Amino acid sequence: MIHHQRSLDIDATPEAVWAVIARYMHIDEFAPFVVSVDALTDGENGMGSKRRNHFDNGTSIVEEVIEWEPGRGYRIRGSEFAPLPFHVMLAGVFATQLSSGRSTVTWSIGYRVKYGPFGWLLGQTVMKRALGKVLHANLKGLADKVESDRLAAAQAT
Repeated sequence: MIHHQRSLDIDATPEAVWAVIARYMHIDEFAPFVVSVDALTDGENGMGSKRRNHFDNGTSIVEEVIEWEPGRGYRIRGSEFAPLPFHVMLAGVFATQLSSGRSTVTWSIGYRVKYGPFGWLLGQTVMKRALGKVLHANLKGLADKVESDRLAAAQAT
């Protein structure tokens, strides 16, 4: 499996980060390439929650929570990738406490690409670069959303 991850220090507590990412069915509020989300399960977010993310390039993917750590983060397993060339995809986003109310948020992805050795080469080059940009954009969008939520809360008081 090919693994890739990005981290970003955010001027917020892990609890503030969790308040955003725990709204599992609303990743489109901060992930810039996700244009809409279909909730595929009812009830509270957590283990087993499923969503379909629709991307700006017309593709979509189903993501199911396979690990849920309240206050910290979660891991998902992707499925229904067509026409994306994934055979397997796992991802996770977690916040870790730093000193003075800051957090490091790490977003990771592991994937296996279809098409044998050609797919592996595609995964190590074009896809790794593209997914690195997606991870960076997601982290930046998350940081901006956490900050805007914090400002809105401060203005409301």
